[in-house]
Amino acid sequence: MARVMAVGVFDLLHAGHLHYLEQSKSLGEELVVVVAHDDTVRSQKHEPVTNQDLRCRMVKGLKPVDEAIVGNPPGTPIFDILKVVEPDIIALGYDQKHSIDSIRSGLDSHGYSDVQLTRVEGLSDDLDGTRKIIARILDLWPNSEGGPYEED
Repeated sequence: MARVMAVGVFDLLHAGHLHYLEQSKSLGEELVVVVAHDDTVRSQKHEPVTNQDLRCRMVKGLKPVDEAIVGNPPGTPIFDILKVVEPDIIALGYDQKHSIDSIRSGLDSHGYSDVQLTRVEGLSDDLDGTRKIIARILDLWPNSEGGPYEED
């Protein structure tokens, strides 16, 4: 049985996330998702809209996901999570800016040369990312001082 590991922030779940997890699950029989720790999100991207526990709970509820866990905080060696998950395959999202060569080198140097590494295809939709969705909402938000809806 092949265990697949997928990793991400998963802030404001959307179709791009589901597509990534469906493709990841298709690579094996079991999918374990590592949801980024809040401090990791803050150090690399932005302030998360939802906290790590809620993001993990939401991901865990998705059909392709067998297990979801919160990742380690910054400062923890990145490859320590592999001891917990013990993946056979690591699936990277199409928009995750990780270099496959550098990850492969790190896996090899930490004794995980048997772990396969693959990048899954993206979803061909213009709203396939959290930042894109937020930008679209802001574009649609009326520019009135009274807020989005005027009372009758």
